[in-house]
Amino acid sequence: MSTEQFDLTGKAALITGSSRGLGYALAQGLGEAGAKIILNGRNRERLDNAVEKLGKEGLDVSGAPFDVTSEEQVASAVGMIEEERSPIDILVNNAGITTRELLDEMELHSWKQVLETNLDGVYLTSKYVVQGMIKRKRGKIINICSLMSEIGRETTGAYTASKGGVKMLTKAMTVDWARHNIQVNGIGPGYFLTDLTQPLTEDPEFDRWLKKRTPARRLGNPKELTGAAVFLASSASDFVNGHIIYVDGGILASL
Repeated sequence: MSTEQFDLTGKAALITGSSRGLGYALAQGLGEAGAKIILNGRNRERLDNAVEKLGKEGLDVSGAPFDVTSEEQVASAVGMIEEERSPIDILVNNAGITTRELLDEMELHSWKQVLETNLDGVYLTSKYVVQGMIKRKRGKIINICSLMSEIGRETTGAYTASKGGVKMLTKAMTVDWARHNIQVNGIGPGYFLTDLTQPLTEDPEFDRWLKKRTPARRLGNPKELTGAAVFLASSASDFVNGHIIYVDGGILASL
């Protein structure tokens, strides 16, 4: 099989929530595969720093600051990117937040905040990006799901509900848009070592539990997530529709 199938040269990829963490790693991986990457985040300083850092690595990178929960901002940013930079060939819906609260103690505003970012944000960004994809009769949409798309843990109720929704939204998008030669799929990360998960690994009890619970007996390296993203963004996945690839070290395979 030719590696040309995985070459993203000339393709433009918008990755939401990509100024740090797994979003940054996904953007970096797509850029290393040849894509022109467009980073997104709400914190302009952090976004500018991420753009500068990846630019120093020789990647074709730019930034697009907007809030995925604001329809006005999403519509304006996507329009600007399409008109002034490049048609968007690849969309990675990564932006997300979480809160750790028991459902019976959670305030409604906290519930809504998680659902608006994690689920509404995927819908809104896809809604505006897909307009151009439909016109061009091609496109790749990758929704970042989670282990919590399938299972729950105490105090993760809102996050679990939102990521379960992203899983089913991925399938709904496939049903509506596959006819336009648009492939919509998802990636479900397990536990990866990032600045956001560092506090978890510093808790000895949780760290022992997690490594015992994971057949691979370790957390993932963010770079280990990028292969799935490159596959789903490339022509190698042109007949792959509506699937979620779980990159989790085997957690979902075990009891």
